[in-house]
Amino acid sequence: MIATFQKHDLNFKRPSGTSRGVLSTKETYFLILKTDDGFGVGECGLLRGLSIDDRPDYEEELAGVCENIELGVSEADLYEALEEFPSIQFGVETAFKSLHSKNPFVLFPSEFTHGEAAIPINGLVWMGDKIFMKQQISEKLKGGFTCIKMKIGAIDFKTELELLKSIRKEFSASEVELRVDANGAFSSSEALEKLKILSDLQLHSIEQPIKQGQWQEMARLCEETPLPIALDEELIGIFSEEEKNKLLDTIKPQFIILKPSLIGGFCGSDTWINLAEKQNIGWWITSALESNVGLNAISQYTFTKNSKLPQGLGTGSLYTNNIDSPLEVKDGALHYNPSADWIFQF
Repeated sequence: MIATFQKHDLNFKRPSGTSRGVLSTKETYFLILKTDDGFGVGECGLLRGLSIDDRPDYEEELAGVCENIELGVSEADLYEALEEFPSIQFGVETAFKSLHSKNPFVLFPSEFTHGEAAIPINGLVWMGDKIFMKQQISEKLKGGFTCIKMKIGAIDFKTELELLKSIRKEFSASEVELRVDANGAFSSSEALEKLKILSDLQLHSIEQPIKQGQWQEMARLCEETPLPIALDEELIGIFSEEEKNKLLDTIKPQFIILKPSLIGGFCGSDTWINLAEKQNIGWWITSALESNVGLNAISQYTFTKNSKLPQGLGTGSLYTNNIDSPLEVKDGALHYNPSADWIFQF
């Protein structure tokens, strides 16, 4: 077997803002396995400034993984050794699953990959000035989305409230579900008051209102909040099952959000889901700005988990140089067109 990796810099069609800053490019890596019988490909989706494995030795680690694969080290042993590199764990999982599949891009055959079912997703509204955000909201509503997720915390809170109110004036909570993502932008002292204000708008939930790592403060918020709280960044860097269970037991969130590239791929996601369900904690799955290679794997996996909530899987259209794939967003849902071709060169 030959194992190599290939870097690919994704270029945003328009710079996209979060409370952590504005993104114009996003680097990612493809792990490619070749045998006489075919190939497999997985994506190691690194998010600078957020991924726990955003380290100077990242490419060195990838080179070592390729060397070990060629030496015959098993997938299970590789995965275990890569605990501190969850995005590479995800790449290894998907590359081997791709290699062993009849079609290297159909990892989890289902009604979804047959084009017979779709995955409801949220329409993502990025931060920006009021005009830009309002334009995005209008586009999402026209696109048939009944769940909209809005990034907040970068412009002033009053303006963000006005935008949310403008949606609520036109659409009730039963017509359009609203989620907000603060990316940890609120201070601990102001968070509860802001949650009370936001709850008047009948929002579905808020993601990560305060920065991760403040377990006791987050636990207090989750206990007192009038608005369901979803943990996102909080899950990053929590490796052992014991520590994961401790986090959920301490904070007791209403929801958790799973990004396979940030939490150890499918195996890591399965662990979080099992622990959350034991504590009656809700969950949904979100991409972490991967290319269509990673998004394809995450989407197929997500469909098999049978969640009834809208998922966060609509980021494939963000880039000018994404990998052409059968993934299509129509009427507020992600579809797989089995008659479309993949265009992936390596």
